[in-house]
Amino acid sequence: MQPNQVKAKLSRGEEVVGSFVYVPSAKLTELVGLCGFDFVVIDQEHGPITTETAEDMVRACELVGCTPFARVPYLYPHGILHALDVGAMGVHIPNVNTVEDARKAAALCRYAPCGNRGLAGVRAATYGLREKLSDYCRMANEEIMVIAHIEDIEAIHNLDQLLTVEGIDVYYIGPVDLSNSMGKPGTVDAELKKTVDDAITAIVRAGKVAGIISTDPDAARRYISMGVRYLATHAIHFMAAGSRSFLKAVKE
Repeated sequence: MQPNQVKAKLSRGEEVVGSFVYVPSAKLTELVGLCGFDFVVIDQEHGPITTETAEDMVRACELVGCTPFARVPYLYPHGILHALDVGAMGVHIPNVNTVEDARKAAALCRYAPCGNRGLAGVRAATYGLREKLSDYCRMANEEIMVIAHIEDIEAIHNLDQLLTVEGIDVYYIGPVDLSNSMGKPGTVDAELKKTVDDAITAIVRAGKVAGIISTDPDAARRYISMGVRYLATHAIHFMAAGSRSFLKAVKE
């Protein structure tokens, strides 16, 4: 098992920037990685990505030196197990709303005695051909990251308690889902902005890693100035923006 470069950078106090990829394509994943992102999130929640395809996308990340993560559809054992077994170095877990959710998420991503992840000689463990399973388990417990999504108003209300849970590496704010849970889907207003800012402040003040998504460079820089160190975006958004800009320039 290789060291988790994102976790190493975060441990040094650095910021990391990555991109979600919800299209089931190893080639697209490779291209995104070649752009220089620190990590790719293979999005199995909002994309039709099977475990087999996710495995190929993980390989594509590894090929270009980009850390592979996966976003699972929801907090359930088999989805998390499959994502980690094919080689994802961490898991984005949606709707971590309670202390019980956070503890379950942390446990499902780690082997005993730190958790209850199922063990087998799978790809992530080099099929048991290069290292002892016991050595792999020890390293996996050290390197695997748990990225808990704070994307529901319930999680906001419980945030102080969530920040006390051991084993959560990033508290990741999802503004779009948060707006939905506040009864204003897709609306970015003063209330949402304050809720997001207050959450970032609380996470940073607790000495934890705050994460968020943004496709706006100015907003992203502002978040980083507030202490966000785990920033995700959508590379496909920029591909579309570049294509539209080119077409507009040509047609005009």
